[in-house]
Parts: sequence; structure tokens; C-alpha cells
Amino acid sequence: MSVRRFHPLPKFCCRFFFLVLATLLLAGQAQATTVLEARLAAAISPAQADMLDNALRAASGKHADLLLLTLDTPGGSIEVMRRMVGSILNATVPVVVYVAPGGARAASAGVFLAAAADVAVMAPQTTIGAASPIAPGGEDLPKTADKKVRNDLQSLVRGLADKHGRNVNWYKRSVEEAASLTAAEAVAERVVDFIAVDARDLLVQLGKRGLPTAAGLVRFDGQSAGIEAYDPGPWYSLLSWLLDPQIAYVLLLIGVAGVFFELITPGAILPGVVGGLALILALYALSVLPTNAAGLLLLLGAGVLFLLELHITSFGLLSLSGVAALLFGSLLLFRLDGQTALPLRLILPTVAGVSALLLGAGWLLAKAQRQKPRSGVEALIGQTALVRRWEGDAGKVFVHGEIWNARFFSKQRPASPLVAGQDVRIEAVQDFVLLVAANPSPPGDDRQA
Repeated sequence: MSVRRFHPLPKFCCRFFFLVLATLLLAGQAQATTVLEARLAAAISPAQADMLDNALRAASGKHADLLLLTLDTPGGSIEVMRRMVGSILNATVPVVVYVAPGGARAASAGVFLAAAADVAVMAPQTTIGAASPIAPGGEDLPKTADKKVRNDLQSLVRGLADKHGRNVNWYKRSVEEAASLTAAEAVAERVVDFIAVDARDLLVQLGKRGLPTAAGLVRFDGQSAGIEAYDPGPWYSLLSWLLDPQIAYVLLLIGVAGVFFELITPGAILPGVVGGLALILALYALSVLPTNAAGLLLLLGAGVLFLLELHITSFGLLSLSGVAALLFGSLLLFRLDGQTALPLRLILPTVAGVSALLLGAGWLLAKAQRQKPRSGVEALIGQTALVRRWEGDAGKVFVHGEIWNARFFSKQRPASPLVAGQDVRIEAVQDFVLLVAANPSPPGDDRQA
């Protein structure tokens, strides 16, 4: 009778196979969490709203597990903020707002973005708050309008804070009293969820706490989560550059200077084209930025004053008024938190340079207008011509290589008739006929022949 022996190798292979399979599954699960990170470091404007919408679409298309919005904003348009809040609330992927890096802030409209986020996180040495509404020029709203806007914003922020279990009372005070908090205070007050030193630390803590989703809390390995930076493209970069208050200010002055040069030198074309394009771009930026109407009118009025200086004798008073209008208009153009948004290191050299440019152009134009013409028939006045033929009161004269019809300038006649080869002086030009007077030069002097 033979005994059948079982070889241990197949059993070992099965165990090894299942061990490798389990390892691969665990590794795949650990690498499954993907994060798309978008950065918003600017005032809230339509460009930022478009960027957020595009980032949310990209996150959904890439099947990312969450969108990480790194935020640093002084605030911005209320209407644009509402659009962005709506985008966050209706997003198909969870949105985490991260106020970072150190020194960043989520002020004014940024408070509402943090309140709307599924998870709100702050980096150390950052701040949040001051969500009280102000007018586009930086001044307070009228009493009735202020009450209506505040109540509207309070109801919005209360609903957002309550939805995510955050401190409703503080968010209300942020709108009512412009309250602000540091990162540590915000965590203690339950305004945000936690503090993270960087994006990786954020994901590690969030993975342990759990990411809120429609299916409940989802925990993951934040250390191995993949972070992909979102590229908003060149169009967003261009709009963000254009909506920088300093860029808009410089474009406005270039536009004013270009139109000024086109008006004083018609037909130059280039100054008018460049100035017109700069002015259009500047006016678009000013329609989005918190612009003070008085500052804008002062800057435009400065160009008018410089132009009037060319036509009105004011002994420099109009020019001085234009320089003053440029300076005060620059100081008033943008007002944020009660302060000018333009630094003096930009305003002073720009005002000095533009004023010198406009005044220099005006002086050169006035000087050119006072000079005698150097071309055309007017340039012939005062020149000496040579008589070729003369009969009675009219004849032919030669000047600058050309033969012209000529007649006496006045009824007074010379004592002796004009003869060929005699010099005459051109006194005026009328209907392309030279009006001349006798010149005492001796016959045969052909200096102008």
C-alpha cells in the first residue's frame, strides 16, 4: 500500500500570493487619496471666482478626493463673494480652506469663504475677521443701506457657520463689529477647525480627524496623500496682474498721458493707440477694484488742466493745479480699511515723472508754435528772391530753385522800375503769389539763385 505525501510548496505559494495581494490593496488604498491645491492670494474679484469654478471642475474631472484652497485675501466684492460661496456649497468634492502662509489673512469676504468650507484651517501667525461691509471707495455706507447690507450678510454667515458646527456668535460679531482673531484664538473660539503648519501637516491631521463627505467622515493616510498644484492658466495670471491696484493706477496715468499727447500732436497715432488701450484696461480694473470716484475725477481733471495750459495764459497756475490734482487723486484713488492702497514710494515718483513729461511736452509745443515756419509757403516770408522778369506791377522771381509769380506788396513803387537780376524781399504770400518789396541790393547779386 503506497502512502501519498502532500508537498508544502503549494500551500506556501497560496499564502505568499494572498500576502502580496493584501499588501498591494493596502498600498493602493493608501495612494488613493488625491488632493488638488488651488491658491488664491488676491482681492476677491471676478477673476478669482472664475479660478475657483475652474478648479472645482478640474478636481471633479480628475476624481480628486478634495480641493485645498490656500487663501490670503483682504476681501473684495460682496456679489463675487456670494458667487464663490455658492460654488463651494454646491461643489461635488469637499472643499478645505487653508489660510496660509504665515502672515496671510482671511479678511472681509474671506471670512465667508472660510465659513462656507467643509473644513477651515489656519496656519500659525495668520488672522481672520473684519467682515463689516464698506462702500467701494472705502468709506462707510449710508445708515439705511449699511443696516440692510449688515443684516443680509449676518444671515448668510450665520447659516454657513451653523451648517458646519462653528461659532455662530463670533461670525455674527465679525460682520457687526468687525471682530478679528489670530489662528490660535480662532481654534479656541471654534471659528476654524484646527491649525496646520503646512499643507502636508493639514492632510495628516485631516486624515486622522476624518474628511466630512455626503457619506460621512472618511479617514485616510494624509502622509501618503498626493498633492497636485492647480494651474489656473495665463488668462487668470493676466487678470490678476491687471486687477492689482498699482498696475491699474499706472495704466490709468499712461492712458491720460497718451490721450494728452495725441490731442497736442494730432496724427501721431502711436500715443493715442497706446493711451486708449491703457485707459480701457485701467477703467475695467477700476470697475472691479474699490475705487474712489473723487480720486478718479481728479486724475482725469489733471490731464484737462495740463491741456488748458497750452491754450490759456495762466502763468503756470493751471500746470500747478494739474500737479496738485495728480497728487491728491493718486492718494484718494483706492481706499482700503481707511488707508490709501497705493504706497507713497509709487505715488511720488510717478506723479513727478508724469508731471514733468506733460509739462515738457506742453513747453515744446508752445515753443514750436512761437517759432517761424520752416516749411511751406509761410517759410518764404522774409527771404530774398531774384527778379527774372518784371513788367509794371508784376513779374517772375526766382527763390529756392523755383520760379514764382510776384507783385508789389504795397501801392508804393520804387523810384526806378525793377529789372532782371535785382533782389526783392518777400513780405507775404497770397494765393500762391509772392508779395515783394524792392531790396536795395545791387543788380547781379544772386545769393538766392
